[in-house]
Amino acid sequence: MAELKYPADLKYAKSDEWVRLEGDVATLGVSDYAQDALNDLVYVEFKPVGTTLAAGDAVGEVESVKAASSIYSPVAGEIVEVNTALESAPETVNADPYGAGWMVKIKVSDPAPLNDLMDADAYKAYCESR
Repeated sequence: MAELKYPADLKYAKSDEWVRLEGDVATLGVSDYAQDALNDLVYVEFKPVGTTLAAGDAVGEVESVKAASSIYSPVAGEIVEVNTALESAPETVNADPYGAGWMVKIKVSDPAPLNDLMDADAYKAYCESR
């Protein structure tokens, strides 16, 4: 089994999403741990651009050969971009969860919930404790 990655420049939610904040836009995806647990993704679907979210709202769904799972936003804001390339190639999330496998970009209206997210070391310890 390949060593799972936990990039230090990201914040992580207990629901296994990662966030990269650049200015007031948060890029969101699922962690290496999550894609590994889900196994081979076969389908993704996201809420449309323009959707307003509260922290904790679902931004979309992923399905694998093993399970279906909702993807949650750890921040409040508006979806400003979705990774439409994943619709025809959902396996990109398995191959590159922190790069080409990003899912949505959200213009953050309230950055406070970011303070509740884990850094890479805390998230790795959390994953290893499950």
